[in-house]
Amino acid sequence: MFSGVRAGEKTPPADTGSQAGPGAVSLNSVELRQLDWVRRLGTLGALLMAVGAAGAGAAPVFNPVPRVPLIGLLPRVPTVSMAIVYTGMFLVISSWLWLGRLTASGRPRVISRSQMDRTLVMWMIPLAIAPPMFSRDVYSYLAQSKIAFLGLDPYEVGPAQALGVDDPLTRGVPNVWRDTPAPYGPFFLTLGKLVSWIAGDHVVTSVLLHRVIALAGIAMMLWAVPRLARRCGVRPVTALWLGPANPLVLFHLVSGVHNEALMVGLMLAGLEIALRPGMRWILIGATVMTCAAAVKVSAAPALGFLGVALALRWGGTFKDLFRAAGLLIAVFAGVLAVIVLGSGLSLGWEDSLVALEKIQSWKSPMTWLGGLGGSLGVLLGFGDHTASVTAAWRVAGGIGAVAVLGWLLWTCFRRGERYLHPITGVGIALGTMVVLGPIVHPWYLVWAVVPLAASTNSLRFRVVAVVLSIAMSVVDTPPGANYGGREFVVPWAILAGLAIAGPLVLAVRKRMPGRVRAPRSASQ
Repeated sequence: MFSGVRAGEKTPPADTGSQAGPGAVSLNSVELRQLDWVRRLGTLGALLMAVGAAGAGAAPVFNPVPRVPLIGLLPRVPTVSMAIVYTGMFLVISSWLWLGRLTASGRPRVISRSQMDRTLVMWMIPLAIAPPMFSRDVYSYLAQSKIAFLGLDPYEVGPAQALGVDDPLTRGVPNVWRDTPAPYGPFFLTLGKLVSWIAGDHVVTSVLLHRVIALAGIAMMLWAVPRLARRCGVRPVTALWLGPANPLVLFHLVSGVHNEALMVGLMLAGLEIALRPGMRWILIGATVMTCAAAVKVSAAPALGFLGVALALRWGGTFKDLFRAAGLLIAVFAGVLAVIVLGSGLSLGWEDSLVALEKIQSWKSPMTWLGGLGGSLGVLLGFGDHTASVTAAWRVAGGIGAVAVLGWLLWTCFRRGERYLHPITGVGIALGTMVVLGPIVHPWYLVWAVVPLAASTNSLRFRVVAVVLSIAMSVVDTPPGANYGGREFVVPWAILAGLAIAGPLVLAVRKRMPGRVRAPRSASQ
């Protein structure tokens, strides 16, 4: 039911790591030219996004861009800059969809791993050197890292209390988070302390160093995803296209500098290492996965599925399950103790997660239900109890997520990998946590999409994942904040972007890869 290969669907052969697979043939000359056009259009889009970010990105309070010749004009025309960003976004998304045609399962010739890697590098470089976009979270990272670097407890005090409201790093933090302790794990803040030691209060250097950390996480994804895909019978380049090449990753992890990149990279790299035969690989992999959970605790459920995978490998009995659980709990506790003692931080980041209750995220189904319940209460004359109803739905969502996680672990253990592969279980579990969680941000979707891209051939999943990825990648505005009464600027910028990108896409469509329909199998 949940296995990596659908019923009646042939399993793609495993590949060597550098190629698309032994059963796949290299692109011919026509397809190579099509790939070249896809790369150029995507690179043009990424360059436009990078240029527009100078005027419409999530700029720091002390913004050095206006002092730069020529580029300094962009902050003075933010609407034009935003239109440039949206033009680039639409071009990148169009290029990504065309790139997907060169990885489709029904195509006899697909791009190689090295061709995919070069394409991603071309698209990532402009975003990696541009100002951040779509979120201002990176400035919270800087302030919280400085608090830890100064020897204070970032799990007890927020930036305003610890650093002062006039501190250059505090001023970059959104107002809602200035008095909030850090919700991130000690491993991430330890890396942040290193950034603070190197860059001090220099915002631009600090942001670039945090982007290096994010890129390191994406590099781990690029290493792990093809290898995990081969374990599940998924074509590696297809998994790379839907996973690390996803616009969600490009826009929100590369440009937005979110620590999800490090969390997911460590989680998947550790999972791939731990699934190799030999106790030393299990210990190394579990250590890496614990570091992922010490970035954001959301990665912790992956250790449960690793335990199930090990138990199945060792015999599939309850004794094997308890043995695997004991081993992983010991590794988790030991590694976390080393991180906490080595960093000088406490374990208080779990208590800081209550800060998420400040946000009323309209993207969260639990918030929708809370708002609906509150509105019904008003309509029926019971008064406005929206906050209480929303809190109740969030508790229910948490209980539901735990129940689904337990059911997935039990199903994987009792029915085996053929029914539910542990990697698929990780993706479904993290996706459930997102849907039933109190807050939904676009980049949270990466938790589920990347593991599932590496573990399932389901066409239905891929279609849904593509639609959701495109929708969620464009839902947040480039500045990462509202416009304070000038929200009308956003739709005009979007329309301008479509007006420019649309004709360009239509002009080059005949040079792009065509759709190839997979032959119907006898069982269909």
